Amino acid sequence: MGIELKGLYALSDEILTPYDKLPYMLSLAIQGGVKIFQFRDKSHSDLELLSLAQELAKICQKHAVGFVINDRLDLALKCHAWGLHLGSEDVPLSQARRLFKGYLGVSCYGNLDQALQAQQAGASYVAFGACFPSLSKPQAPCISLETLQRAKAHLNIPICAIGGISPQNTTQLKNADMIAVISSLWSGDIVQNAKRLLDAWRA
Repeated sequence: MGIELKGLYALSDEILTPYDKLPYMLSLAIQGGVKIFQFRDKSHSDLELLSLAQELAKICQKHAVGFVINDRLDLALKCHAWGLHLGSEDVPLSQARRLFKGYLGVSCYGNLDQALQAQQAGASYVAFGACFPSLSKPQAPCISLETLQRAKAHLNIPICAIGGISPQNTTQLKNADMIAVISSLWSGDIVQNAKRLLDAWRA
């Protein structure tokens, strides 16, 4: 599948995207222009999530959208995910790269050295944030947006910005190849929210 690591990147949320409604909500987000979708869950077992993950993977595949699993290497392998995203406390990147042949994303927070190491270890893209105060992760410290500018100059892989992103602040993220969103996408009219985010970012 010729999916590019660029554009609007949506993350699921256990409260904002109830699992009985998530497949429908994902379809709306894709209709609005989402190009990559990350299934993120911190509280259920892989077994509990498998059938939903497979259903979401099929929706993404049908629309040529990248389907990413957060943290869970085994689940990503079981549902043939397009991508796997790792944080600082997850499976080491080198171990994941040996087993997982898809796209690998790594959270680097505000640390450019960490991003350079991730690139060297085989990451497909890196994520920086929180870029702005975040409703989904209020405890996440905000990074300097100069980090994105410096990352653009030093990295050869795509950059994803995350954290508190809204139509009002996307213009500050011109150095990002992807903008990752939660609250500003799922609350209210999903199709219009996605379009507004993209229009503001491209303006």
